[in-house]
Amino acid sequence: MEDIIKYEGKAGILKAIAHPVRLCIIKGLMDKKCNVSHIQECLELPQSTVSQHLGILRSKGIIKGERNGLEVTYSVVNEDVKKIINALFD
Repeated sequence: MEDIIKYEGKAGILKAIAHPVRLCIIKGLMDKKCNVSHIQECLELPQSTVSQHLGILRSKGIIKGERNGLEVTYSVVNEDVKKIINALFD
């Protein structure tokens, strides 16, 4: 039963990164930490859409946000995800 729980967690991470927008966000954040406005400009999507995707990635522990005054800068913190993205794009 423990193994199933471990696999469910890994499957949840894979589901979270399996969306094209989230994949693009992760790839971009691996190159450079960014705030929502910068990500929004790069993707040409509404801020609310970008924020929803960031929330999903944050809830799965894939990214984290660091607050600096009013600005939150995001970065990728999950090492498994970094390996997956590197394997996909190398």
